[in-house]
Amino acid sequence: MIKLVITNQRGGVSKTTTTAVLARFLSNRGMKVLIVDADPQASMGIVLGLRPKSYLYEFVVRDYPFEECVERAGPNIDVLCSNRDTTRVEAALLTMTGGELAFIRLFKKVDFRYDAVLIDVAPSISLLQTCAMLYARCLLIPVAADMLSLQGAVACVQTAHMLKDLFQIEVRATAILPVMIDRRYSLTSFVLTALEEMSEKYSVPLLPPIRTDGTVPRAERAKMFLEDYDPHCRAMQDYTVAASQLITLLDVNQSIGTTYQAAASA
Repeated sequence: MIKLVITNQRGGVSKTTTTAVLARFLSNRGMKVLIVDADPQASMGIVLGLRPKSYLYEFVVRDYPFEECVERAGPNIDVLCSNRDTTRVEAALLTMTGGELAFIRLFKKVDFRYDAVLIDVAPSISLLQTCAMLYARCLLIPVAADMLSLQGAVACVQTAHMLKDLFQIEVRATAILPVMIDRRYSLTSFVLTALEEMSEKYSVPLLPPIRTDGTVPRAERAKMFLEDYDPHCRAMQDYTVAASQLITLLDVNQSIGTTYQAAASA
């Protein structure tokens, strides 16, 4: 089973786009996918045009049934959306014993229904992000061609190491993904070189870059998955190559699409 947090301590690095594209990529391969939006900005529900009646807050804090909190976003894709009340989840977790492990306790009750759980988190070091990292244990770090994004990526890798030491749980950065890459700018070359050095230093694989593409914001305005909006755009082509390498890194060698059926028949 794939469990993955898409994270960077810097905002504006295509975390939501990357999460949505990866979910669609996996669903095309017969996998049932759950997207968890743990960012109070609630971008996932907005860009996919979802209108849920209940959100992450109701599931985590008010103990609503999981089925009442998820929305179908596409073939084999469910989304647990976020809203402004997600900021209150953090406060509630602070009052819980072992609040850092809340996602492990909550999602183990429902994740057997899925082949992959993808968590989009806010660009900050927070208790909610810690919960997501300890549950998923694997990080995908999108990095744009700017210095703050690069620093945010380093902070994510260091946070993973810290959590491993504190909780004795194997949390690791699975891969770094360069995004919004335009090689016409000199800073782009510098950042890509820095990412290669970072990859070597921390032993984190570096995925092929995703080129800047105006199709991405147009797909978001149309409230569609990028692949449905324009499957032949250059960003989609790049994401397909990167996602193929990512699932190899994640060692997805199980029988795809059978997680729920196997659990249900057990």
